[in-house]
Amino acid sequence: MENAKHVSKAVISRLPRYYRTLRQLANEGVGRISSKDLAAQMDLTASQIRQDLSCFGGFGQQGYGYSVDKLIVELERILGVAGSQRAILLGVGNLGRALLRNFDFSFCGVRPIAAFDTAAEVIGRDFRGIPVHALHDLELFCERERPDIAVLCVPADQAQLVSERLVRCGVRGIWNFSNVSLRQDHLGVPVENVHFSDSLMKLCYHMKATDPFEFGE
Repeated sequence: MENAKHVSKAVISRLPRYYRTLRQLANEGVGRISSKDLAAQMDLTASQIRQDLSCFGGFGQQGYGYSVDKLIVELERILGVAGSQRAILLGVGNLGRALLRNFDFSFCGVRPIAAFDTAAEVIGRDFRGIPVHALHDLELFCERERPDIAVLCVPADQAQLVSERLVRCGVRGIWNFSNVSLRQDHLGVPVENVHFSDSLMKLCYHMKATDPFEFGE
């Protein structure tokens, strides 16, 4: 695969948006789309789209546009979602349960295989077919099942220790919802820190910026 170290974080952050938009277009029966029309769908510019995709090779033809299905396949390859990554979830509280019950992991090529917690009231239960194990069984489970991804929904004060434990278990990536930022350079595996507050504050910023009574104060 192309050397991801040479691709900017901004480009990488847009790839899931391309993928999501193209999947929706495919569901609507669109077979081919120009960079101009795709840009209009995504509130970007056509040149930005061409520049982003050129980081990974040429996928369109001048005057012919992009094949939606072929570009989806290429993005699946680039994003690493073409296969089936096996995931475990740690922390079956309100957020963990909501993810297990409602989030479409399969859209991202990910398959949850187990969850872990310390609370007796959830150990032994299952959520949408995903069994909940005791956290003290984590090492034995990982040795047997070799999960690729850990979804971290534990309290912030437990996140660092649990993540280090996961890395020792051989987990290759962490999707972190614990409300504290984990350092990839400290752990040695890719980490995606998710902070819902960031998205909400961005919304508040844009609302303030478009309010004629607030902007410029």
